[in-house]
Amino acid sequence: MPPLLLNLILNRFGLGDSQAMSAFVAPQIKLHYDYIEGELRKSIWFVGSYLTAADIQMSFPLELLAMLPQEILSRPSIGEFLERIHTRKAYLRALERGGKYDFANSIP
Repeated sequence: MPPLLLNLILNRFGLGDSQAMSAFVAPQIKLHYDYIEGELRKSIWFVGSYLTAADIQMSFPLELLAMLPQEILSRPSIGEFLERIHTRKAYLRALERGGKYDFANSIP
């Protein structure tokens, strides 16, 4: 998540078009998402065949990717992972109790 944090900071300071963004941050974000996509091709969850806290934690940066239709569509394993998270009964109950948040169910 550090590249996502750098992305947020650079954009907040109006440096989204900076050399740092194009030369380092954007390629790192792509590298990380590509790695995650590759890992999710091997297994439906991050640590094996069942949901763990790692999957819950990783769902948050992946929700950001889902806000970019062209990016999520080019990474189908990440999209499928988020679908599995979004359709879990516990996830749906949490949304009922806590209310919808901006990134909930954002897959195109």
